[in-house]
Amino acid sequence: MAKLIYSAIASLDGYIEDTSGKFDWAAPDDEVHAFINDLERPVGTYLYGRRMYETMVYWETLSTDADHDAVSRDYAAVWRAAEKVVYSRTLQSLASERTRIERDFDAVEIRHLKATSASDISVGGPELAAHALAAGLVDECHLFLHPIVVGGGKRALPNHVRMPLELLAERRFTSGVVHLHYRTKCRDTSERVQRSG
Repeated sequence: MAKLIYSAIASLDGYIEDTSGKFDWAAPDDEVHAFINDLERPVGTYLYGRRMYETMVYWETLSTDADHDAVSRDYAAVWRAAEKVVYSRTLQSLASERTRIERDFDAVEIRHLKATSASDISVGGPELAAHALAAGLVDECHLFLHPIVVGGGKRALPNHVRMPLELLAERRFTSGVVHLHYRTKCRDTSERVQRSG
């Protein structure tokens, strides 16, 4: 059975973007980026909400020539090789290959995807991940905490979800970023969760 994995780059106080909607402080350096590339290389499918998809689709058109560094070119190849599912009720067209739109996030369908996938699945973006976490579908979390406190904004982890975790690994990078890898101990609630976007 494939694992459903949630990864997030966040401030030390737990936000993926600040109150102005900015996240330039979260840009990974080459050391962190290379680590993320290796972490995501086994992922066969990305699950996104509309906003996260519109942010990530940049990698579809990134030039693979020498204009970009090797780490960025490597990530673009990893991203393009995976299937993408975008959950949105308003998105009408797609700007990437190997991508489909689903109107609702259905926990039953995600369980089936996990049971039938040969490769792991990644859920991207805190809003969509909140539905998966609340339904007990997420198997592992990777948190990259940056050495900055932003004081507010969009949280990496949802409110009102209680979730015991088991720490599997940790790593400190030269930049001061800390990676924490957890296994969840969630109970699958077998509920249907819908997402609009």
